[in-house]
Amino acid sequence: MSDVLLPLPYAMPLAGAALGLLLWRWQNALRLLGLGILAATVAAAIGVLMAVADRGVIAVQIGGWPAPLGITLVADRLSALMLLVSSTVLLAILLYAVGQGVVGHSEAEPNFFYPAYLTLAAGVCLVFLAGDLFNLFVAFEVMLAASYVLLTLGPNPARMHAGMTYAVVSLTSSILFLTSVAVTYAATGTVNLADLSVRTANLPEGLRTVLALMFLVVFGIKGAVAPLHLWLPDSYPAAITKITAVFAALLTKTAVYALIRTQTLLFPDGRIGTVLLVLAAATMLIGLLGALTQQDIHRVLSFALVGHIGYLVFGLGLLSVAGLTGAIVYLVHHIVVQATLFLVSDIMQDETGETSLERLGGLAGSSAFLAALFFVPAMSLSGVPPLSGFVAKLALLEAGFGSDRTLGRAVAAVAVLTGLLTLIAMSRVWTLAFWRPHTPSGEPGPAPEPGERPDPNPGGRPDPDAGGRPDPPLGPEPGERPGLSRPQRYSRGLVRAVTAGMVALGLAIAVFAGPLTSWSLQAAADLVDRTAYRQAVGEGRNP
Repeated sequence: MSDVLLPLPYAMPLAGAALGLLLWRWQNALRLLGLGILAATVAAAIGVLMAVADRGVIAVQIGGWPAPLGITLVADRLSALMLLVSSTVLLAILLYAVGQGVVGHSEAEPNFFYPAYLTLAAGVCLVFLAGDLFNLFVAFEVMLAASYVLLTLGPNPARMHAGMTYAVVSLTSSILFLTSVAVTYAATGTVNLADLSVRTANLPEGLRTVLALMFLVVFGIKGAVAPLHLWLPDSYPAAITKITAVFAALLTKTAVYALIRTQTLLFPDGRIGTVLLVLAAATMLIGLLGALTQQDIHRVLSFALVGHIGYLVFGLGLLSVAGLTGAIVYLVHHIVVQATLFLVSDIMQDETGETSLERLGGLAGSSAFLAALFFVPAMSLSGVPPLSGFVAKLALLEAGFGSDRTLGRAVAAVAVLTGLLTLIAMSRVWTLAFWRPHTPSGEPGPAPEPGERPDPNPGGRPDPDAGGRPDPPLGPEPGERPGLSRPQRYSRGLVRAVTAGMVALGLAIAVFAGPLTSWSLQAAADLVDRTAYRQAVGEGRNP
C-alpha cells in the first residue's frame, strides 16, 4: 500500500502541472484541475498520516532499487504532519486565488499561474518525503524554479528587482547545498539519510562539525535565519500578496524542516547547538525590531516572519525531546497563522488600495468582520492565550527554562521579550490600520460611519516604477476587482470565506492542542531515537 501512497503527494501535483501546460488556454479547466489535484493531495496526505499512525515509519524504494543505491521516500510522524498541514494550506490559498482572480499583464500569463503553483506544491511535498540528500536538493530546486515564476507574475520594475535578488540568493544557497552534498558523499560514500546517520558517526570530529555548519548555512539562507535573512524582507513584499502568503507559510518552513532533519539524523551529537541558540536569539531580536520600524504592512509581516523563524531554531538548538516538540508545534501554528495574516493584508489592500500604515485607518469601523479576521491571527502570532501561538510558545518556553544549559534559559528569556515585541508590532498595525480614524492624509480625523467604505485612494497610490506596489486601474465596474480583465470576476464572498476558514484552522490548532502536542512529542522522540527510521529505510517498508 505504501508503495503507491507515498509517491502520490508529489507525483500528482507534478503531473497536474504538466497537464496544466497543455490546457493553458482554458481558464476554467485550469481552475478545476488545480483544485482537484490539491484536494487529492490533501486526501493522500491524510492517508500517509493514518499509515504512519498505524504502522510507524514507512519507506518506499522507487524503481525497486535497494537502499542506499536508489531513490528513497520516507514518512515518519514529523514529515506526515508537515505534509498534511502544508497541502491543506496550499489548497486554501489556491481557492483564495480562484476567488480573487490571477493578476497578469497578458492573457496568457494568468494561465501559467496554475502549472507553476502545482509545481511549487510538488516541490514542497517532495521536501517532506525525500529520504536522501540529493533528492532533497532536487526538491528545493523544483520549488526555486516555480517560485521565481510566481514571484515575477504581473511584472513591474520593483517586482523584477525583487525576483533577481531572490533568484541570486537562492541559486547561491543551491550551489552551497550541492557542494555540501558532494563533500558528504566524498567523505561517506552515500547520500541516503538513514545510511548517513550511521556513517557520519565514524567521521573525524572536525569534519563532522564542518559538515554540520555547511548545512546550517545552506538552510539558514533558505530559511532566513539571521544574519542570512536580508533577502526576504526585500523579496516577499514585492510579490502578489497571495503568492507571498504561500512563500511565507511554506518556503521558509521547508528549510527549517530540512535543518531539523539533517541535524538530528546526521549530527545528533549537537556540536553546533551553541551556534544554533545564538542564531535563534539574534533572529528573534533582529526580525521583531525590524518589524517595529516598518510602515508597509507587508514588510511588517515579513520581518515578523524572520523573527519567528528564531523560535523554530531555538527549539532545535535545545537538543532535547521537549525542545523539538515545541518546535514541531510551532511549525504547525506558524504555517497557518502567517499565511492567514498575509491573506488578510491582501483583502485590506483590495478594499483600500493601500498597504502603508501611514495612509490606512478606520478599517474597524468600516468592516468589523475584516477587523476580526486580522485580530485573531495577530494575537495568536503574539502568543496571547488561549490561542495557538500561546500553546506553541509555552511548549518552547517550558523546554527552554527547563534546560540544564544556561544559554538555553537565556534564549528562553529572549523569546519572552520577542513575544512582547510581536505584541507591540501587531498592536501598532491594529491601532494605525483599524482603530485610528481614517483621513486621506493619514492624520487623525472623524471616524467613518458604520458600513462606510474607506477612501479607496487615500493620499495617492504608490508608483510601481518608483519601487511601490502595482498600481491597479481606477474605476472598475461593480463586482470587478481592480487590475483584472472583466472576464475574471472578484468573488468577495469566496475570498473572505477562505480567509475565515484559515482563521478557524488556527483556532482549531488551539482547541486540539492536546492531540497535536502528543503527536509532536512522539515525532520528537522518533527524531532523537533514529532506530525506526533506519530500519524502515533498510527494509523499504515499515518494520
